[in-house]
Order: sequence, then C-alpha cells, then structure tokens
Amino acid sequence: MIHPHTYIHPNAKLATNVKIDPFTVIHPNVEIGEGTWIGSNVTIMEGARIGKNCRIFPGAVIAAIPQDLKFEGEQTTVEIGDNTTIREFVTVNRGSKDRWTTKVGNNCLIMAYSHIAHDCIVGNNCIMSNSTQMAGHVTMGDNSILAGMCAIHQFVQIGQHAFISGGSLVSKDVPPYIKAGRTPLSYAGVNSIGLKRKGFSIDRINKILDIYRIIYNKAMNTSQALNFIEEELPATDERDEIVTFIRESGRGIIKRFTKGSQDDE
Repeated sequence: MIHPHTYIHPNAKLATNVKIDPFTVIHPNVEIGEGTWIGSNVTIMEGARIGKNCRIFPGAVIAAIPQDLKFEGEQTTVEIGDNTTIREFVTVNRGSKDRWTTKVGNNCLIMAYSHIAHDCIVGNNCIMSNSTQMAGHVTMGDNSILAGMCAIHQFVQIGQHAFISGGSLVSKDVPPYIKAGRTPLSYAGVNSIGLKRKGFSIDRINKILDIYRIIYNKAMNTSQALNFIEEELPATDERDEIVTFIRESGRGIIKRFTKGSQDDE
C-alpha cells in the first residue's frame, strides 16, 4: 500500500490500510488514520493529525508552519477529521500560540487551490470551493458552504448552515442559517434550500426567517432587534444561537443590502 518511491519518517505513525502514492513525503510527528489515501507529490509536515478514510489529492501541503511573523517554532498541530477530502494543491497551515491547532472537521470537502491558515477551525460537513482563501483565526460552523474564490478576513466567524456566494470578500461575521452575497457582502435571505436538505422542517425554517426579518427589515438597530427577539419570540435553539452569535461577534455582522452600497450598480 506504500509506494517504494515515497519517503516516510520513522517516527510517523500510519494505521493499517493507509495507501500512499509515489513521491510523497511524510515528516516526523505525523499520525494518519486507517483507510486514508494520499496521492502523489503530497507533503505531510510535522504536527499533522489526519483521520480515517480521508483522501488527499496530489500537490497538497498539510501542516506547514504558519505564515505569521510572530511564530516562534512552538509545537502546534493540524487536525483533519474522518472522511474528509482535500483536493489538489490545498494548503493547511499549523496553529500558533492563539489556538495551538488548525482544525478541519469530519466529512468536509476542501476543493483545489484553497488555503486554510493558522488557527482556523472548520466544522463538520463543510465545503470550501475552488481557490477559497481563509486567513488566520477564522471559525466556520458545521454544514456551511463557501462558493469559489471567497476571501475570508482573519478572525471572521461564519455561523453554521451559512452559504456565501462565489467571489465574496468576507470581512464581517456571517450569522448562522443565512445566505450572503453581493458587493459589499450582504444578507441575502435564509439558506432555506440548504436547511431543507439537512432535514429542517418548514416550521423551523419559517421561525428562523421571522428572526432575520426583525434583524434586517425592522427599523431597529442590532441591540434593539435582539432585545425584541428575546422578548417577543418563543425560545428555540436556533433563536438562542442566532442571538448569542450576534451578541458575541467581534467584527460585527454583515448588513442588509442597500441599493446605493453596490459599486457596480
């Protein structure tokens, strides 16, 4: 299962049934779970922890040191969950002193030429489409999708079940369960199609929609809208998650699209 033209450091730990194609290099202090396939010309560097039944395509580089001038050689990791696919020429950098690790969850698809920088946390069942670039310290919630060529500013938070359209510049936090698009990046409605695919009932989706109508369509500032939601709408897991996400947002959330805000219209 290991091609003779592959280099594997003696300290690397490979489970059974790992298949590695030629001209791949596995550095020390690496762990790879059973059933994982690693294509040719892949570099797995020190600190990588790769789960079971993953697929890593040619040219990917996993666990290179952070592209951060403050990095001082501390022992950090990259953690890749089970059943995750990493396509051609993806780069995933190790963590730094902030979180000490960079994580990609289970059942993710990271498409070709994408980059995940140091200290990012990508949840389960996420998709990053081709050439998406994620700066350091970004958090991406479960079941979220980034369309092609998105650029995510450092420290941005993306809520679970969010969808962000292709070519977006993401400099503000994106709350859970919504679609985001246009320039500048704006609220574009609830991600109802994605939620239906994940088994959300129409009633649950409509309650989420009611919450975002208050946040984005009522003549209230954000604090007033959140207070109104807590006072007037029944408590649900989604309501509490949305309110908490927005209240704890460090960069502020994306705004509603207004006609005069788009440069090319």
